[in-house]
Amino acid sequence: MAKFINTRKAVSEIEDLIKNAGERLILVSPYLKLSKDFKELLTYRNSKDKITTVIFGKQELNPDEMKFLQGLRFVILKYNEDLHAKCYVNDDKMVITSLNLYEFSMANNKEMGVLIDKNDPADSQLFEDAFKEVDYINQTSQRFELNAPKPTFIKQSDYKSSKEKSNAIPTTNGKGFCIRTGVEIPFNVEKPLSYDAYKKWNEFGDPDYPERFCHYSGEPANGETSVSRPILRKNWKKAKEQFDL
Repeated sequence: MAKFINTRKAVSEIEDLIKNAGERLILVSPYLKLSKDFKELLTYRNSKDKITTVIFGKQELNPDEMKFLQGLRFVILKYNEDLHAKCYVNDDKMVITSLNLYEFSMANNKEMGVLIDKNDPADSQLFEDAFKEVDYINQTSQRFELNAPKPTFIKQSDYKSSKEKSNAIPTTNGKGFCIRTGVEIPFNVEKPLSYDAYKKWNEFGDPDYPERFCHYSGEPANGETSVSRPILRKNWKKAKEQFDL
């Protein structure tokens, strides 16, 4: 059953939520100013190549905060100017609270909230309902990154079965590479995954999930490409000229 939490308990639960997160971690907070402890937690998670999505709003980040977050390869930073909700969620737990992920608020403000446990039968439906709203906020927020090329997206209907795909005519006449496996596929920025890799990607369907290779060159991308940005920034101009993107 959902539990009431005060300021101190909320901070503790959010710390545990980050520390124990598996594949999913989404932090929704209009204002951001991370304490040393929270920076250490995010740095540790980043070292394990696990994705963290941070959604903020209301004001631009100060330079130090921006430098820290953009220095973490597996942190996806998003901006939503209408954001007022505060919610922190991993695979199993969620904290909905008045508390921003803001160091001053954590130390000085009087806050309250609720802790929801997906594995508690009394909370499971509440968790799913709340997560639908978190996912909506995530999907409608803008990726916050300077000088990024225009994003592209793929739909499940764009992919055919392996047999159909073998007879399909590619969108361009060029050679491309699967951004997850590096295998050669037709160049198409709207379909930068092989069919098998797409099936795996579609389990979560995150267009911003960091991938391993550049769709244009096939070289290692070290997490700097994704379905929404399948080409390394340094190759974007060449790809644009060659394929008339």
